Amino acid sequence: MIGSIIGDIIGSIWEGKQSKTKDVELFNEYSTFTDDTVLTLAVVEAILEKRGYQSEIIRYYKKYPHAGYGHMFKDWANSSKPQPYKSYGNGSAMRVSPIAYAFDDLKTVLKEAGKSAEITHNSPDGIAGAQAIALSILMARKGSSKAEIRSQISKRFRFNIADGVEELRKYNIENWIVNGTSVEESVPVALLCFLDSDSFEDTIRNALYLGGDTDTIASMAGGIAQAFYQKIPEWILAESRNRLEEAQLDIIDRFNNKYGIDYLEP
Repeated sequence: MIGSIIGDIIGSIWEGKQSKTKDVELFNEYSTFTDDTVLTLAVVEAILEKRGYQSEIIRYYKKYPHAGYGHMFKDWANSSKPQPYKSYGNGSAMRVSPIAYAFDDLKTVLKEAGKSAEITHNSPDGIAGAQAIALSILMARKGSSKAEIRSQISKRFRFNIADGVEELRKYNIENWIVNGTSVEESVPVALLCFLDSDSFEDTIRNALYLGGDTDTIASMAGGIAQAFYQKIPEWILAESRNRLEEAQLDIIDRFNNKYGIDYLEP
């Protein structure tokens, strides 16, 4: 789950942009966590404390009200009687990664991913996006190959995943396409960032290189990459942890300790 948070922090300074090359500085003084991290931690705490997803997500929103949420989400979180608003955006997919670590079987992961999504994103795409990212992480941490993950996600969710990062970047530039915030525009891109990578770091660099809704794409891709590669460079982890609060780090460490998650490179 820390991979999702790292992706968010690194991607935060590239929101709405794309890097000209993959060889860029990953952090600067403005690198920070956003709503992706806040809501991921809300799901973590819901799991750890056996509370409802909705109550924890609203509580975390109120704790961090200026983390960059969408207007519809803010209206929902501030409502006296919150109702799902049929969003087809990627907000459900960006917060789902802890579920794929806390639960071990396909049926339960898909069910819990759906439950975490439908409180806000109760559209077919909103639920599918969360389930696709959760299933990818589950398959990755259980040893599935990239080919198996691509095949399973493409068939189950009918996503059109491009063949390679360079091909997609060229196509997007030629057709003036920006990777947006909908599930259709971003989840297949996040999957590609992982599938066409050779390490955790390379996955994140792919997300910056393709651009668009960069923090969320990097967050979703980072969650899958952590599960697949299992190790994260120590310097990237240290830079990211330095940008988190002590209370946030405590929740992350509690979750990792409970579920036996080790991610440091030797």
